[in-house]
Amino acid sequence: MTSTDSAQTPAKAPAKDPWDLPDVSGLVVGVLGGTGPQGKGLAYRLAQAGQKVIIGSRSAERARAAADGLGHGIEGADNAETARRSDIVIVAVPWDGHGDTLKSLREELAGKLVVDCVNPLGFDKKGAYALKPEEGSAAEQAAALLPDSRVTAAFHHLSAVLLQDPEIEQIDTDVMVLGEDRADVEIVQALAGRIPGMRGIFAGRLRNAHQVESLVANLISVNRRYKAHAGLRVTDV
Repeated sequence: MTSTDSAQTPAKAPAKDPWDLPDVSGLVVGVLGGTGPQGKGLAYRLAQAGQKVIIGSRSAERARAAADGLGHGIEGADNAETARRSDIVIVAVPWDGHGDTLKSLREELAGKLVVDCVNPLGFDKKGAYALKPEEGSAAEQAAALLPDSRVTAAFHHLSAVLLQDPEIEQIDTDVMVLGEDRADVEIVQALAGRIPGMRGIFAGRLRNAHQVESLVANLISVNRRYKAHAGLRVTDV
């Protein structure tokens, strides 16, 4: 290779730092199922960190009452208005209402970044166990039902008790984030990182969501045995 050829060869761009995440502080976050324990806890923590949050419910009145109780500027609205007004929409509804809720909001959720944190679980006398949705996972069901939305999965392994406890200043846990588009995943990682003690960790595409959702059944067993509120840490990253 001549010196001229070498000069014309473009330099390879350095690899992007995986911890170089976008600023999400100006985005509005809606929480569907925001009057339930998980949704309410996430809304509280994100609003406490300075995020603009709207919690949604089938009943606008119930949502507003829950928002007033949480404070930090949180607003309440029905699910449709919450979806319309939000940039990012966290789905924290019960599994048995997951499909019907998303079907009814397909239009309002079009173009939105949707974060599914629903865990399909069953319970019997032996405890919690994972269910396998026809689509493979709750997140993949969401993606199938919302073809015009950008669906990711995250926030599965968080204790609602810890999230809602105002005496706890930080929650030391990692949030596994899955999705098809790296830019969308990084937005959700950055959102998780706004809560003190948390990190958002890229954990693969949506086809890998089932085992992430299912792991909650194991954490429930851990919590019962040790009377704890267990979370996860990913080592060496």
